[in-house]
Amino acid sequence: MRIRTTSTQRTYRYVRLAIVGATVFLAVGVGIELVGRGVLPSVSAAYYTPAGPVFVGALSAIALALLALSGRSVEQGLLDVAAVLALVIAFVPTSVSCGVDVRCIPPEVRATVANNAGAVASVVLLGVVVAIVLARVQGTLSRGVVTTAAVITAIVLGGGVWARVAPEAFLARAHEAAAVAFFVLIAVVAGLAAWRPRPARVRRSRLRVAYATVAAAIAATLVLLIVGVLAGAEQRGIPVVLVGESVALALFAVFWIVQTVELWDEVDPSIAATRE
Repeated sequence: MRIRTTSTQRTYRYVRLAIVGATVFLAVGVGIELVGRGVLPSVSAAYYTPAGPVFVGALSAIALALLALSGRSVEQGLLDVAAVLALVIAFVPTSVSCGVDVRCIPPEVRATVANNAGAVASVVLLGVVVAIVLARVQGTLSRGVVTTAAVITAIVLGGGVWARVAPEAFLARAHEAAAVAFFVLIAVVAGLAAWRPRPARVRRSRLRVAYATVAAAIAATLVLLIVGVLAGAEQRGIPVVLVGESVALALFAVFWIVQTVELWDEVDPSIAATRE
């Protein structure tokens, strides 16, 4: 028997599946590099390897998919901000060792970083303006929309000021700051999803356990990663960043698989018109 679906429903299904697919795409690209060349300092270090185009492409796809998805109130705003952070992670690469206790982005890629970061910042700011105009025209402009737009604008302009005032510090830390913030936001979204009201027909307890577990696991992974870095685990040959990022990415994929299963049969997923 053929199950009838709406075009909106199919679109939301495909976008959610695209996020999972892009994460798998990234994992496979980095995995091939690990098998062929040995251990990398981190997943993000794939930027400097033949897996670099996969790294940038996968994160760009994830960012666009996050922006395309309509969600619920605060969750949607957080995912919009996470999408912008994903672009920062993709186009402002992680720093590498440039000497004893010194990290930097190699001179040969700085022109590329400046070009890409400038293009991303310009498009994101243009997108904020377009989003506000469309929300105004469609009658969906709300405090939540304005707040999300303001936060994204602050991130972009703040990053621009940081890059101008302290370029070396920006190049050395911007990627890591964006990555930590991205996973924190995903953990918060998972936590909110755990307590979101659901129809009686939905097995609420199982979903809440799944979402809460993902949120707690991401938080624990970030804490252990930071502790490991501060404790100098990398200097002792333990690839703590690689392991931490890999686990966080796996949990990110789990979150989207759970949400895709939960919302698979929604005829018309809720658009965040109820933001406050």
